[in-house]
Amino acid sequence: MKNIFVLACSLAIFASCADKNKETEKTEETIQTPADSLPKTDSVAVAPVEATQTPEVDTKTAAKGDEVIEVTPAKEIKVEYASFGDKILADKALSKEQMFQKYKSMKKGDTIAVKFKSKINSVCKKKGCWMKMELPGQAESFVRFKDYGFFVPLNADSQEAIVSGRAFVDEISVAELKHYAKDGGKSQEEIDKITQPKITYAFQADGVLISK
Repeated sequence: MKNIFVLACSLAIFASCADKNKETEKTEETIQTPADSLPKTDSVAVAPVEATQTPEVDTKTAAKGDEVIEVTPAKEIKVEYASFGDKILADKALSKEQMFQKYKSMKKGDTIAVKFKSKINSVCKKKGCWMKMELPGQAESFVRFKDYGFFVPLNADSQEAIVSGRAFVDEISVAELKHYAKDGGKSQEEIDKITQPKITYAFQADGVLISK
């Protein structure tokens, strides 16, 4: 009888342990929930941010409010000339700088046929029978007219002129220099200071053009 009682108690204890094990397993199953069973959250797609591009500005037009400005080339100014002596053309005339280089390469007795353009510094105030034309620096070309066949206006000072003829290096005597000084309106005091002959850049013109 005693053995039966012990056996019954053992069975009861075993059954009680088995129930506890089952409850423990259920608890572990509840805690260890698979990842797939977790509630899903909505994912938000974030669009990539594009770099802001500043449009290029055309500075040529933006400065004027995108207004297109047409530039008209400057027209060439046509100079009108009065003609004296033989008829000559205004084209292909040397500049005063080019003419001066010609003179510098010449010696007394040399003569060249040439045409050049420069400003008239002074004119004979009696008859207009000679004029002095500007060369670089303080140099001048002393221009006379072939066979005194024509003269130029007495008020042609500072006008632009083109002369065609013969250029040469000449020596002007003291008497001639005083004569030209008197014709040029120089004072007697200035004339008396002329005591030496002068080497000059001479020119005998057969045709002259003077700007109007």
